[in-house]
Amino acid sequence: MKLPTLMPSRLKLRCRAISNHAAFAIISIAACALPINGKAQNIDKKAEAPQAWPTRPVRILVGFPGGSTPDMSARTLAEPLSRALGQPVIVENRVGASGNIAADLVAKATDDHTLGVVINGNLTSAKQLYAKLPYDPARDFAPISLLTTAPLMLVAPSSLPGGAEFFTLARQAGRQWNYGSVGNGSVGHLGMELVKLRSSGMTPVHVPYSGNPQVVTAMLGGQIQMALIPPGIALPHIRSGKLRAIGLTGGRSLLAPDVPPLAEAGLKNVNLEVWTALIGPARLSSAAQSRLAQEVPRIVRDADTRQKLFAQGWQAVGTSPDGLRSRLKDESALLGNIIQTRGIKIE
Repeated sequence: MKLPTLMPSRLKLRCRAISNHAAFAIISIAACALPINGKAQNIDKKAEAPQAWPTRPVRILVGFPGGSTPDMSARTLAEPLSRALGQPVIVENRVGASGNIAADLVAKATDDHTLGVVINGNLTSAKQLYAKLPYDPARDFAPISLLTTAPLMLVAPSSLPGGAEFFTLARQAGRQWNYGSVGNGSVGHLGMELVKLRSSGMTPVHVPYSGNPQVVTAMLGGQIQMALIPPGIALPHIRSGKLRAIGLTGGRSLLAPDVPPLAEAGLKNVNLEVWTALIGPARLSSAAQSRLAQEVPRIVRDADTRQKLFAQGWQAVGTSPDGLRSRLKDESALLGNIIQTRGIKIE
């Protein structure tokens, strides 16, 4: 006798119910994995979105005293930047080691709200001058923007002649003449060593001072015969007839339109400027870097900001981060060559 080929109808109904429940469970599990009205997807996007920056006050560290040109640049930037960011922007002066103390504090900052306004030497020549520099300019900073530039003006007492005759007398005087700067390794120091290299025979002796006002005082008193200083500092004394402008590094400048470039007195390729730049630590968040790269150049190029900086003796620039990186690369090579050629070191 053969076994029955069909299941009893009651058993068949029970199996069908179990199968339907299993299918419903699978569909339910799959449905749970799908976004409901897009809400789950929005939650994921919010979780991945970068946090808005800044979330608290921003500090700008300056390595020079209040009233110095880097300090004035920082304070001119601070007010409009505060309005743009919706947070206070506070300038703090951390003076010492030609600005390197403040630069080191910026390099080591971890709060994502500390920036710095620095000058040439902190990012270009410091690594080549100091055997024990506590930071690495190429590794430890996030470049944000080149803020301002100015040529250097070679000045002398008004009792000395100008033009090519000045350089003839300087060569004849040899080491009996002195020149001043704001310190060993400063842009004024390295710039004068570049002038000596280009002048073929000038050998004045370097005398460092604590600041440009002291350099000017020494020149008026006859202790030094020349110096490279920013036009904003030199021009009042030139207008009063106490100092003479010999020439500008680089080309013509709106900051001193009546002063010829040094090239017109026979010194070619003395292309060196002083400048200020805004930087952050290398670990500065991408949100902060992106926001600053957007706001800072716009602020610096604004007509009101440009006018204020011009009155301080600066040409407003306001580059992108890549623009500042390019400047650092070119100038590090120029200053490095001067340092190596002249054998300059600071212990």
